[in-house]
Amino acid sequence: MAYPLFNKTIQMKKTIYPVCLIVPALLNFSSCRNSDQNKGAQGANQVQSYPVLTVKTQPTSLETDYPATLEGIQNIDIRPKVEGFIDKIWVDEGATVKKGQLLFTINAPQYEQLVRTAAASISSAEAAVNTAQLQVNKTKPLVEKDIISKYELDAAQLTLQSRQAALAQARAELVNAKVNLGYTRITSPVDGVIGSIPFKAGSLVSPTSTQPLTTVSNISKIYAYFSLNEKQLLDFSRTYKGNTLAVQMKNIPPVALVLADGTTYAENGKVESINGLINTNTGSASLRATFTNPSMLLRSGASASVRIPQHLNDALLVPQKSTTDLQGKKFVYVVDQKGNVKNTEIGIMDIPKGSFYVVTKGLKPGDKIVLEGFQSLKDGAEIKPEEKNADSVFAELKN
Repeated sequence: MAYPLFNKTIQMKKTIYPVCLIVPALLNFSSCRNSDQNKGAQGANQVQSYPVLTVKTQPTSLETDYPATLEGIQNIDIRPKVEGFIDKIWVDEGATVKKGQLLFTINAPQYEQLVRTAAASISSAEAAVNTAQLQVNKTKPLVEKDIISKYELDAAQLTLQSRQAALAQARAELVNAKVNLGYTRITSPVDGVIGSIPFKAGSLVSPTSTQPLTTVSNISKIYAYFSLNEKQLLDFSRTYKGNTLAVQMKNIPPVALVLADGTTYAENGKVESINGLINTNTGSASLRATFTNPSMLLRSGASASVRIPQHLNDALLVPQKSTTDLQGKKFVYVVDQKGNVKNTEIGIMDIPKGSFYVVTKGLKPGDKIVLEGFQSLKDGAEIKPEEKNADSVFAELKN
């Protein structure tokens, strides 16, 4: 026999019992969740630490490199003055020569013939002079005794003068012939280094040849030519004080020469010349620095860079890694006394100092800036500054 009411009661009890167990569990889960959210909120409100650097002034030196072309103080083309065949080449390309050293001999027998002819002409002229002199000596006493007229003596003396003039001309021709013969021996006009020699023994050469026999470069000193544009030239003039250009150049410190392999030349040079005209095509002016070359390491035609130092007594340096670039402007995060940061624009010099910028505006000595790791910072955020030793930071970045 079934009892519907009794069964229904039993089913209702089964339904109520599980609900009573679930409700406390839900309350407990909600409490735990709220506790975790509070902990997360507390973590989000914690102030994050950042390394901070106090900027200060210090003496420093900036260096700027300018591409340069090297030339010897003399580059002399050696050309023949007479026509003939190269008889012998006495030097080789790249050889170091002294002034007066024999370089080439030219086979030109016609000049030897001219010397012989001129010498013979002198002998003939001397004989004519002697004959004329005898005639004068013979005529003079006869005129004094009125045996012959004075006209005879005058004629004899004029003949003597004519023969003497012919002798002088013959002697001049001999000198010229010897000079031309001397041109067949080509010597070095200066101490220097031999360039390329395009001609070989047996080649026909003449004064009208377009190509020189060789070039002798006097490289005891080397000129390094480099250029500055108008802005650089104005900055250059303002940096080195002086009422005249000569005084300004004296105030320019010695400059260095960086060679093609990146090494620095052992000898310092001096800027000695600034072109007074600006090239309208390039918009730049040419400068010349002079370097001694005792070891003959530097050669004409080589390329290098002139490195000009600029000394600053009170430079305000900031690490490049502490700056951000926005639309061509530089910014740093400045930390105030309360630990709040402000994104501040700074002005810098065009010439960097290694891993640093030289600040011209926007900062003052004693300001604190965020050193690094500020990518997630926002303007006005609060941080916990961790002061870094400036000397240690600068030493680390310089290495």
